[in-house]
Order: sequence, then structure tokens, then C-alpha cells
Amino acid sequence: MTEVRRLQVDGPGRVRWVTEDRGGLGEGRFRVETVHSGLSTGTDLSFVKGTNPALHRRFDTELRLFEDGDGGAATPDQPPPGYPVERFGYMQVGRVVESRTPAVAPGALVAMTYGHLTGHDADPLAERFVPLPDGLDPLLGVYVAQMGPICANGLLHAAADVDRGAVTDLGVGVRGRRVAVVGAGVVGLLCGVFARAHGAAEVAVVDQTASRLAVAEAFGLTPVDSTAADPARLLKSRWRHRRGDRGADVVFQCRGQAWALATALRLLRPQGTVVDLAFYPGGAEEVRLGEEFHHNGLALVCAQIGRVPRGLEHLWDRERLSAETVALLTAHGDAVREHLVTDVVPFEDAPQHVVDLAEGRRQTLQMVFSAPQA
Repeated sequence: MTEVRRLQVDGPGRVRWVTEDRGGLGEGRFRVETVHSGLSTGTDLSFVKGTNPALHRRFDTELRLFEDGDGGAATPDQPPPGYPVERFGYMQVGRVVESRTPAVAPGALVAMTYGHLTGHDADPLAERFVPLPDGLDPLLGVYVAQMGPICANGLLHAAADVDRGAVTDLGVGVRGRRVAVVGAGVVGLLCGVFARAHGAAEVAVVDQTASRLAVAEAFGLTPVDSTAADPARLLKSRWRHRRGDRGADVVFQCRGQAWALATALRLLRPQGTVVDLAFYPGGAEEVRLGEEFHHNGLALVCAQIGRVPRGLEHLWDRERLSAETVALLTAHGDAVREHLVTDVVPFEDAPQHVVDLAEGRRQTLQMVFSAPQA
């Protein structure tokens, strides 16, 4: 079957399927039909809401700068800003239906990041794919290629902050330590599960939504309702290291809003580090850098998936972070499936669900679009 459909955003609140023909399979490539495609309620919905900075400013991938206007000639890797958004999404699981490469055989299930498409032709020399092991629920494979590695990379940055040498153990930065997570979305909850699995003394999850805090508690994490009390005062009253030294050893900031970053800084003990995994489509006017950040000598490090901590490139890469994700899902997959994946909907219904989420008519923790099962 050469015809595929892709989810396209034509403008704020306007999402539709577009059909295209991919033709015959080229030499050295393999073809997948999508089994599951996970929705990011942060990055993906920012295109539908119109808040993603890539809609208004062009990102130069060589200079690593956002610039007004086109900033030069557009390329497939650097399209001009604005609509339509022809491809978005990074949590796919596909079944290989045809292969003209020895890299992967027909029938294999692979995790990839090709966007919300019903099928895809891949070049194994240019695109990442992670074969899923037998016994792993294919639906959980949506976390293997990118979302899980994002969270694992957060732990790796925390480890590098503690051990400046060769970090060989993902748990170095959390084991035996008090960990706070701001934001009980998918990233925050997976970070919390990672930290608990790697031996954190306690993991507190700060959020405003009761249903999400209930999920945190179901994972064995400590829920902290930020609407009921000041979470910084609450946790610093409990977590004492010595006189004048209270708070979280490390904070994973996983909510893309300024108040969440400000909260994360307030939760830290002096000279602690916030590992920031959030995406901020807007500004950060509420982050008062002249207060705790300055007076407590805090550190803020971005741990997005584009790079591992400096000096660890020879030990850690996205493949190893995917392997850590598979290990976590193998051990805790039943709980992740039960508590984290809240909505599984047919591909056909994806456009309306995406618009409903973006416009606040529906709530979800993790939505996954799934193909009909044969």
C-alpha cells in the first residue's frame, strides 16, 4: 500500500488528514505502517494553539539562533515559519511491512519519531529506529524513541552534576537523595518513576491537578498539591540537611510555564540544581532571578534530548537512553499502561481530539492514536 495520511495543522484550531502517495520503496530503505502514535500535549498542541515559536520565528540549526522572518532560504530541515505545519509528533511505533535493507526485517516493531503519519518509508542510515523487544506492550513503545530518553537524559544531567567524572550509572544523581518534580504531566511522571526506580529516597511531585496527583501517588510518588499550601515551605519544612540547608537535592522542572520554573528554584536546597526538561512557548516574566536563584547560588541546566552532558558523549547517546527506557518499561510497564496512558483513540478521530484538547474542551494525560488491529 503506497498511500499514507499525515496529520497537518493548517492554522490555530484547524487540523486535518492529508493523503499522499509515497510510491515504491527505494533501495536501502524500509517501510512501516504505524501501529501507535503518541500525542505530546506540550509540543504538539503548541502548533495547534499557535504558540510554538517556530510558527513565528525561524530557527537556524547551524547558528542555533531564532531569527525574525525567514532568515535566509528555507530547506527541508529549516522550513519557513508559519502554517501549514505539515509534520509534527515524535512518538511513533510502526510495524515493518517491507524492507530493502539488511538493517531490519519485515514484521519487526520499531519505535521512531517520524510524526503523525499512518505509514513511513525510512532510511536506516539517516533516521533512528529502535527495535522493540518481544514481551513489551507495543503501545508503550511510543515512549522508547524520544519521550523516555528525554526523561532519562534528565537523570543523566543530575548524575553529571554529582559526578564530574565518567558517569556509568543513571542513578548517581538521585540515589538516596530527595527529589522534587514540578509538573505531573507525562514527562514529570516518567521522570519521577525513573528517579524512584533508581533509588531516590523520596520523590515529591508538585502539581495543581488532583487527578494527576492521584496518578503520582499510584506510582508510589509523594503528591504535593500546590493549591493547598506553598510547596517550597512544605518540603523545606520536611527535608532538612543541616541548619540553614533545607529542600530538594535536585528538582526536575517539567512544566512549561514561568511559575513552574520559579517554583522549582524555590524548592531547592542551597547550591542545588534544577534540571529543566520543560518547553516554554512564551516568556518567563515570573522567574525572579534576583531572589532564590541569586541568594542561594542555584544552578539551572537544560536537559533536552539534543545533547547529553558535556564530556559524556563517548559513554551516553540516545541509543543508550532508549535502552534505559526499555528497561524501565519492562520493569514498570503495567503501571505505566494503567496510570499514564489515559486515552487510546482511532487514527480517524485524531483531528477532532487534537483540536478539542488545544481548545480546552477535553483533558488527557497521554493520548495515543492507534490503527485498527488485524
